[in-house]
Amino acid sequence: MDDTSEYENTDHLWQLARVYDDFHRARASSPLVSRLYAQAMGDAYPEEVAPYSSCDWPLLGTLLGRLRLRPDEHLIDLGCGTGGVGLWLARALAARLTGIDISQQALGLAKERTTCFVPRGRAEFRHASMESTRLPKENADGIICIDALFKAPRRVAALNEIRRLLRPGGRAVVTAGGKWDRDGLPFWLAQAERAGLKVEAVDERPDEPAMWERLYRLWLRHEDELRHQLGETQTDSMIEEARRTYPRLAERRAIGATLRRPPGPANASYATR
Repeated sequence: MDDTSEYENTDHLWQLARVYDDFHRARASSPLVSRLYAQAMGDAYPEEVAPYSSCDWPLLGTLLGRLRLRPDEHLIDLGCGTGGVGLWLARALAARLTGIDISQQALGLAKERTTCFVPRGRAEFRHASMESTRLPKENADGIICIDALFKAPRRVAALNEIRRLLRPGGRAVVTAGGKWDRDGLPFWLAQAERAGLKVEAVDERPDEPAMWERLYRLWLRHEDELRHQLGETQTDSMIEEARRTYPRLAERRAIGATLRRPPGPANASYATR
């Protein structure tokens, strides 16, 4: 069996996978979407990475500093998409990389890019969900999850999987945005702590909401061109996202949180729901 094919066979997850397959297939067919991301980010756009996320040059610098990986250690990219962020980090840190995503289309594109960043054999990409990667426990020295945690159908299960995958002392950097609670912290950080992860650092990303504002305005301005190049279904999805999310961006705060599995064996029982 192909090592990228092992995946949870549930109707909901397969439907979600098909949505992301269509997403990546459409965007790979045209340079327009990447051009709009580049325009929205300006000189913060990491062209080689070509992200379909909020990953910019400042975030790449944060990831390098927070992960603290040594050469040949193992990095896992959860929700890796087309692989650019993980591959860039694997090259910069001389790390081994495993990318996890539910989209076979995205994984195929990631595999095509691999040797542009690292030698053959230094990176692999597997078809699985963030909640159940099917990788051995304590397998990762570092994990990244860029704008993907809130796309997981079961966020707490994904946080538990991050803890399970990390070796004692290993770190994960997770990016997310939204409203914060009354204590001035995102509510999901408390969920991470209940999963057995220590919040080691919280780096605010003050420019991230404005980037999404610019991007959504560009999508709306270029709607006709998007329909011509991507088709009706994908463009409908993008325009709906822009119209739904844009009004809430004024209240959005974005962070990159560094979560650490405490060194040494743990014997506590952690949340699974």
